[in-house]
Amino acid sequence: MASKCYVVTGGTGFIGSSLVRRLVSEGHEVRVVDNDLRGSRTRLNDVLSDITLVQGDARDVNVMTEACRGATSIIHMAALNGTKNFYERPDLVLDVGVRSMLAALDAARANSIKEFILFSSSEAYQTPSIVPTPEAVPLVVPDPWNSRYSYGGGKLISEVMLANYCRDLFERAIVIRPHNVYGPDMGWEHVIPQLVVRATHAITATPTGPVPMPIQGDGSHTRSFIYIDDFVDGLMAVLANGVHRNAYHIGTSDEVTIRHIVETIFAWFGRQPLLQQLPLPEGGTQRRCPDISKLKSLGFAPKFSLEKGVALTADWYVKHLEDAPQEG
Repeated sequence: MASKCYVVTGGTGFIGSSLVRRLVSEGHEVRVVDNDLRGSRTRLNDVLSDITLVQGDARDVNVMTEACRGATSIIHMAALNGTKNFYERPDLVLDVGVRSMLAALDAARANSIKEFILFSSSEAYQTPSIVPTPEAVPLVVPDPWNSRYSYGGGKLISEVMLANYCRDLFERAIVIRPHNVYGPDMGWEHVIPQLVVRATHAITATPTGPVPMPIQGDGSHTRSFIYIDDFVDGLMAVLANGVHRNAYHIGTSDEVTIRHIVETIFAWFGRQPLLQQLPLPEGGTQRRCPDISKLKSLGFAPKFSLEKGVALTADWYVKHLEDAPQEG
């Protein structure tokens, strides 16, 4: 892939920082725009001398316009993720999602940037009618009054904006829909880190025998998880060969239950869980797993098994347990 100058919004986040390091390693110029609302510049300590770090708000069109001067591509990842935020801060979730998208598009137009890569989400179609789910599935907000859909709604709006707001500007506009990317230092608000932390506390409280472990629902709801290194490989395949005005799922086709995830985590600890059912939050999705045929056609194949990825992730979180936020 020819060398480019990428502007990466949200580049101090979990996925963003991994992408930035990969772009740098492949010889690209990288400018990161992030205010560390959920990210941390410490994730980029090893490449700070190789990038331009703009510590600003991606919602600010002046910040974005200046950061994009002379750039060839925008990778727009800035967002306020985390299910807890969807329920508790939906106004901020929407503000970050929609205003940053508008600022990024205006900056692209001001600088005549011809390539725009948008990070959307599987949340944009929420409860798909087909599993494994192709990219062409309708995008849906089932209930606009449920704050659960603030994130998915913002992503849906962003996809419509990419397709229409600068329709005649972009020579390549692509949508990325990640599916449950996980790995070390991904934050504490996601399912695998939360389960690792709860498992650690439960095991400490139950030194022998089966370990009582509360989970939301009966554990039969499913997801598809992709380890961060595999995700970046998939993303690089799209950056190299993705087609204009197309969406691409990046994930795996391995649909697993949350119960299986819990059992995999406990197997890493060498213990057996005794699952205890808690209510599921309103608006959750029973099944979600992507069809990744389009991504595979670009040469992608995941390398990390769930067991290996969970082991690497659990090991990191156990070693950093003192940094975990208190649940309450």
